[in-house]
Amino acid sequence: MDIPALLTSAGMNIGISVGLFSLYSILRKQPLNVRVYFGQRISQGRTRSEDICFQKFVPSASWILKAWEATEEDIFAHGGIDAVVFLRIVIFSIRIFAIATILCIFLVLPLNYFGEGMRMGDEDSTAMDLLTIGNVGEGSRWLWAHCFTLYVISACACTLLYFEYKNIAKMRMDQVNRFPTKPSHFTVLVRGVPWSSVDSYSESVGKFFSNYYTSSYISHQIVYRFGAVQQLMEDAEKMYKVMTTVPGKHCCEPNVGRCGLCGANSNSIKGAGPESGSESTSRNVDDELREKESEAALVFFRSRYDALVVAHTIQSADPMLWVTELAPEPKDVYWQNLCVPYNLLWIRKISVFIASIVFSILFLLPTTFVQGLTKIQHLQNAFPFLKRVSDRSYINLITGYLPSLVLTVFLTIVPPLMMLFSTLEGAVSRSTRKRSACVKVLIFMFWNVYFSNILSGSWIERMGKLTVTSPKDLATLLAELIPRQASFFMTYVMTSGWSGLGCELLQPVPLIGNWLFKCVLMKEEDFVRPVTFSFHTEVTRVLLFGLLGFTFCILAPLILPFLLIYFCFAFLVYRNQIMNVYYVKYQTDGSYWPLAHNATIFSLILTQVVAGILFGMKKSSSASTSTIPLIICTALFNVFCKNRFLPLFKNRAIQVAIEMDRDDERNGKLQEMVENLPEAYNQFELCEDQMQPKGGDTPKSKKSSNESLKDLEIVKPGSPPTEEEPPSPAAPQLESEPEPKIVSIT
Repeated sequence: MDIPALLTSAGMNIGISVGLFSLYSILRKQPLNVRVYFGQRISQGRTRSEDICFQKFVPSASWILKAWEATEEDIFAHGGIDAVVFLRIVIFSIRIFAIATILCIFLVLPLNYFGEGMRMGDEDSTAMDLLTIGNVGEGSRWLWAHCFTLYVISACACTLLYFEYKNIAKMRMDQVNRFPTKPSHFTVLVRGVPWSSVDSYSESVGKFFSNYYTSSYISHQIVYRFGAVQQLMEDAEKMYKVMTTVPGKHCCEPNVGRCGLCGANSNSIKGAGPESGSESTSRNVDDELREKESEAALVFFRSRYDALVVAHTIQSADPMLWVTELAPEPKDVYWQNLCVPYNLLWIRKISVFIASIVFSILFLLPTTFVQGLTKIQHLQNAFPFLKRVSDRSYINLITGYLPSLVLTVFLTIVPPLMMLFSTLEGAVSRSTRKRSACVKVLIFMFWNVYFSNILSGSWIERMGKLTVTSPKDLATLLAELIPRQASFFMTYVMTSGWSGLGCELLQPVPLIGNWLFKCVLMKEEDFVRPVTFSFHTEVTRVLLFGLLGFTFCILAPLILPFLLIYFCFAFLVYRNQIMNVYYVKYQTDGSYWPLAHNATIFSLILTQVVAGILFGMKKSSSASTSTIPLIICTALFNVFCKNRFLPLFKNRAIQVAIEMDRDDERNGKLQEMVENLPEAYNQFELCEDQMQPKGGDTPKSKKSSNESLKDLEIVKPGSPPTEEEPPSPAAPQLESEPEPKIVSIT
């Protein structure tokens, strides 16, 4: 790709970004779009009215100032710890790439340009290649400047990573003290309950834990197959209504022997009173519930310490039976996957792994097509008709802007598909499912966006003469080819990054759907409801751009200003979205940071390896050898961080749990918490929330249904009635808050 094509792409993306940002500043002021752009604020009831005025139709940047002025406490109050951690990833990227941009633009880039390692008339070189390390001559002493810059960037990155890891680990520990009454601290999820021909699953769980955990076990709640509970309760309620209302409404006279409409004696109707009907209904529901039981249960214990001990120990000599782990939060439970037999999970994981590999291989087709658009000049010999296209005036648009746009469009199917794969794997919580999808998307992006584009683009340039026979050949090939793909990744950063931020602000799908729902279909109810933040999409994009920044920092420094602009605008855009659009339903307590740390370490080591190979290819053995200690130190730093901080993200401290139990016991709160545990994990209410339509409000479950389910599911009846758990301050609940009448939002 040459400079005119790059400038064409830059002009297109700048125009689109400015247009989307301006359009957002207008649309956010319109009363019709309140649900689209202020769903999070509506969920907290923070609204106020304002009269229609001319300023509503004038673009403004007031939202940028509000996003900038927001503090970290404000972000935590609106988005929780996961939102804070995500923004810390963005802030880390701003800091490290600001340092890298200053060093590389003013030190490395001039040395690359005046290196005279290639001539402008070379057949395979372009004007962009003169700005890369490929233009530095062999044996040049200027390569020591590249090596020095690499050392400085690596040292700064590791230092920033350490302090961020330390602060986020402390933030995660403080999260436990901030919300000490979480039901999950006392609850253990049990899977792989053995089948018995004598006892039901519920009876087996009760007998097992009553026998081995007599002093700490309270009760348990069996998990029913998803959808069965709601249907059973609705049927039971209908049957109860029939049995209680029919005797009072006789369709024939009492003295008549037979009712012609009903086909039964009137006396028999009178004899079927409410009490006998209720007993029959109860027996039928009990039998059907027993058939719908799954081999999973939620077991409640008297203290946090007891729950931790049970969750982290093996309960049986057979590791596939009585498998225990700490339960997710009630709103975080993914009930469908709790019903999956535990012994089938490994089959699901293998199938998902194979499906992911097959999809990655198939995705090489659009990747090769994209690179073919950028390398039209190299395809003219094989396809002569392309010569007419390359002579057109719009060739810069085809080779500059179109490839990155096509790749971005194809990549939109990746996050939903990876979310489906994570669901099929059997994740028991929504947060675990989203984090698993984040890992899959990240691996896919690193391979298919980074490595596949580099290899396929180089294969097209050499028209099938690209051969790799060993890992050493692959490393050498990457070192040679990565700088030549810098221009394509610059356009990708602008299209997926700059324009992507504009689309994130505009929310085109909810916006168009809301307009059609309200203006075309003339519906009064709301089409849009607040949604949770798509961490599996946005975290991977930030980390992918981090990989591009590290690997190209000394090889092709011109990409760094494009990345720095993206990260600065991402900081403002995501703060605005977290405070206004997305609401918190569940948390992972900052578990995305270890993923970001590992991705950054991988990017650093890959950069150091590629740089060392390139220094060797440039016949600078001393500079090449000096990268070896840097690689070793980076790997040792990663090991240190894993040993020092990672256990805090995987386990809960027994010491903290015991101290919290003692404090609650002294204050008299422990017994009250324990009594409210069964009500917190009411499967009927939680499943009802999950199945509600996106455009409607959460239906309120009826009291009779809730009480019936509680009596059927809890093993030890007779416990005092419990009150509903108050919503967490960090997780505002839409269902429990009245929705004010809104004119507009300021």
